[in-house]
Amino acid sequence: MKAFHFLALLALAFSLASAYDPSPLQDFCVAIPEPKNAVFVNGKFCKNPNLTVANDFSFSGLNIPANTENRVGSNVTLLNVDRIPGLNTLGISLARIDYAPNGGLNPPHTHPRATEILVVVEGTLYVGFVTSNPNRFISKVLYPGDVFVFPIGLIHFQFNIAKTHAVAFAGLSSQNPGVITIANAIFGPNPPINPDVLAKAFQLDKNVVENLQKLFKNNA
Repeated sequence: MKAFHFLALLALAFSLASAYDPSPLQDFCVAIPEPKNAVFVNGKFCKNPNLTVANDFSFSGLNIPANTENRVGSNVTLLNVDRIPGLNTLGISLARIDYAPNGGLNPPHTHPRATEILVVVEGTLYVGFVTSNPNRFISKVLYPGDVFVFPIGLIHFQFNIAKTHAVAFAGLSSQNPGVITIANAIFGPNPPINPDVLAKAFQLDKNVVENLQKLFKNNA
């Protein structure tokens, strides 16, 4: 019986260890493009550490506001392993989010591989996330200096409720957190989901679903 308990604990430990980015086995592993004909791996190949330079670990320009003239009124500048090669294997990334005045929205989305911690620098944001079933909605209004956490995999959003531009920075617990924007994923994938499925799932008229599919396909 003790052996069974030990094996159960060992299995749990391995499952928790594999739930996030793997721990590094060296000081750093600066990412390089995969060699020709290489087998795909979950991560990036490493540059010779003796050839690394400071630029492998840096990025300039995060102080520059991004363009928010789009249909949702927001813009996310993500610094992941593709922008900073030195992040490879380190399990973190960073984002700047700009929000247009009067309703700039980072629409409901999830990060399948990361928890997010957000700090507001400018403006006033209404933020929230939805728990897994049975669904609870947890929300708060944030002001400059306020911090909020969005747990891994949960649907969340930020909405600018002020008349001025807003800026926030977010840290994410993965070198490549990924993002699934809910409306785009439901109404705009290629090929599209059968509208009969969505009409029944959302209890909508099929014509409404088809119009939404046209909208999100045209704005993908």
